[in-house]
Amino acid sequence: MNTRILDLTPLIVEGIRQRKGRNITIIDTSHIESCAAQKFIICEGSSSMNVAAIADSIREYLLETNGIKPYNYDGYQNSEWIVVDYGDTLVHVFRPEARSRYNLEELWSDGHMTTLPDLD
Repeated sequence: MNTRILDLTPLIVEGIRQRKGRNITIIDTSHIESCAAQKFIICEGSSSMNVAAIADSIREYLLETNGIKPYNYDGYQNSEWIVVDYGDTLVHVFRPEARSRYNLEELWSDGHMTTLPDLD
């Protein structure tokens, strides 16, 4: 399946929400030529176990619903920050402390940001 045609955002958000991921921010950087990806999706889990469960849920949901596998993923060693690479879309799942420390929203502040409300 060509992931450039299919917008992965709603699928990724559903995968995040299935494991109680919170503070979801979507950053569209498609208008920035030098950016590594066109979209960044950032969220948080409440613990290292929750961060790993959210990342697993994203990968499983996209595979089960659309047969889409990530190109790569990393960060399971300590599960403070896991990145899942879907080519044009990079997903970052953080523990809150790591998210504050790395502050990716500031790094990509030239992008168009959308913050989604938590469901609970």
